[in-house]
Amino acid sequence: MCGIAGWVSFDADLTRRGDVLDAMTETMACRGPDGRGTYVRTHVGLGHRRLAVIDLPGGAQPMSVSTPAGEIAMVYSGEAYNFQELRDRLASLGHTFRTDSDTEVVLHAYLQWGESLVDHLDGMYAFAIWDGREQKLLLVRDRMGIKPLFYHPTPDGILFGSEPKAILANPLVRKAVDTDGLRELFAQTKTPGWALWKGMSELLPGSLISVDRDGVRQRTYWRLGAAEHTDSREDTVARVREMLTGIVGRQLISDVPQCVLLSGGLDSSAITGLAAERLAQRGERVRTFSVDFVGQEENFVPDAIRDTPDSPFVRDVVAHVGSAHHDVMLNPADLTDPAVRRATVAARDIPNGFGDLDSSLYLLFKAIREQSTVALSGESADEVFAGYPWFHNEAMLRVETFPWMAVIPPLSLAARSDHIEPGLRARLDVGTYTADQYATALAEVEHLDGESATERRMRSMCHLHLTRFVRALLDRKDRLSMAVGLEVRVPFCNHELVEYVYNTPWPLKTFDGREKSLLRQAAAHTLPRSVVERVKSPYPSPQNPQYAAMLQQQVKELVAAPDADVFALVDRVWAQQVVAQDPARMTVATRAGLERVLDLHTWLELHSPELLLD
Repeated sequence: MCGIAGWVSFDADLTRRGDVLDAMTETMACRGPDGRGTYVRTHVGLGHRRLAVIDLPGGAQPMSVSTPAGEIAMVYSGEAYNFQELRDRLASLGHTFRTDSDTEVVLHAYLQWGESLVDHLDGMYAFAIWDGREQKLLLVRDRMGIKPLFYHPTPDGILFGSEPKAILANPLVRKAVDTDGLRELFAQTKTPGWALWKGMSELLPGSLISVDRDGVRQRTYWRLGAAEHTDSREDTVARVREMLTGIVGRQLISDVPQCVLLSGGLDSSAITGLAAERLAQRGERVRTFSVDFVGQEENFVPDAIRDTPDSPFVRDVVAHVGSAHHDVMLNPADLTDPAVRRATVAARDIPNGFGDLDSSLYLLFKAIREQSTVALSGESADEVFAGYPWFHNEAMLRVETFPWMAVIPPLSLAARSDHIEPGLRARLDVGTYTADQYATALAEVEHLDGESATERRMRSMCHLHLTRFVRALLDRKDRLSMAVGLEVRVPFCNHELVEYVYNTPWPLKTFDGREKSLLRQAAAHTLPRSVVERVKSPYPSPQNPQYAAMLQQQVKELVAAPDADVFALVDRVWAQQVVAQDPARMTVATRAGLERVLDLHTWLELHSPELLLD
């Protein structure tokens, strides 16, 4: 894991702009606290901040090799989980290695196969390769979009970075946000390629970009497609079990301390159980971490999307696998600390308004980082195995919008738009934009001939989640974990597993009449019965009304400030009304609006962007 940044300029001598490259690279310091390096030649500058995970002494970057025709250099972020097999294959083809790092393996894969190296990689990665033989830059992102990569074309080249902040550190970039950027910010449809800042884009998952004197060209090397599934139920369950066992085993390769994130749900518990099995074979004990809120279990009240508290199930898993477990307990003061909000908004570069979901995850990662450098997560299992309740609700299947927006209160249209300044709200028209994005997303789904209406609808539902919803969650996970120098791996995002389960017919995905039938059956042997039978429960959120009251007080202070910049974007009258409500009666959607106001205020303070609102 790491942070990368770079600059290609075919009309300038970048050996004289080392200070700018250094500034771009240093914005990635949190992603790579263990080392830094730069590579500068006339028309290219590459910067790297390293989080050492594999081959601690030998994996320093930028890494380069010399050939008779020119030098090739690379900066790399992520992990290639199949690097050992690739290394053996490349060695059989005549390649020699100086280190034990996966970075060197990827670099030699480029020497062997050129751009086709992407067809040989299994992992999460974003990297840049400068080929001095052709004076060409190659940017690559993993298939599922686990690792981020942003770029900004210039008149004579390109700027890039793991996060927008690296690009914004270059004086060529105008730090501006227009209504197109704001429209997606408030809509939260995860439009492919969107990056908020004018002129900047996110490299699409499963895509690569090549840059030379003729310009910038992008191509997709992987997309989620439809394929026939012919395995029986027994064979399908066995294949899922086999794949997950192998995936978890490969993702436990590390030269630094590692752990598993445990919520007590089926997804994280399955990863915990499989990891415990593999580590036991090595004579090791799995370590687990959970987050919870003071008083949550004792005072828990079931709501629209959470039936049970997590803690009892966490204890059951810990007892079952014998993990070395740590609970991270948070209170309302922890979650509303302005310094924590500032850290989360700075990490994400955008004011998402996720509030406690961001702050609690950030604080969990921060606590884990004191003891571990690598963590395995159950993220994305609900998207892969169709685990959300709305997959199994006939009424929700008929809703003509992104289904999560019809169910999750903070993502409803009201929660996303009611707090916007009225004039701006009319110009943005978030409702129409959301509808257009939904239609666009549906049009991208590939279907098999002869599929039933039910199968077509469920394939579309799964595709929406795997190409829109999961990308928002993966970005959140990456930014908040890397903000504290923690590498979080996501076994369920293995592209072969995703392809296999995606193409499993709907009756097989739900053969026992429940959600995530395949995962439940494949992992049952590693889990306590209580977790096998548990109904899906999302990431926890505090129910203590004191939390809402603290948010109200902070927004009240903004309302009292006549020159607060945030009210160029936020409806002051709406804010005045909300801060006067009884916090114990406040809806989750309204609380989300308060979170967005505070995030916007923090973002404006951090970046002082030029707002192009006309």
